[in-house]
Amino acid sequence: NVPEDIADKLLLASWGLPKAVLEKYHSLGVVQMFEWQAECLMLGQVLEGKNVVYSAPTSAGKTLVAELLILKRVLETRKKAILILPFVSVAKEKKCYLQ
Repeated sequence: NVPEDIADKLLLASWGLPKAVLEKYHSLGVVQMFEWQAECLMLGQVLEGKNVVYSAPTSAGKTLVAELLILKRVLETRKKAILILPFVSVAKEKKCYLQ
């Protein structure tokens, strides 16, 4: 029961990410996102660098939204980004994941 304008955007492949990035996500079992995640990415001018504030329960997928925003901006602008994470264990996991 997902609206048509969002249904296509649930697939990670719809966001213009490089093949290597998509393959990494797919190898980890991430092929599509939740409807709320796609909605966050489609809000206003978020993809052009504007701010967004969103809230969801633990393990709901907030980090995926941040990762996709960071990846798109870094790849499109060729600038660096800083990802701040709350715990050393999460930082280590993301370091391996994003490499």
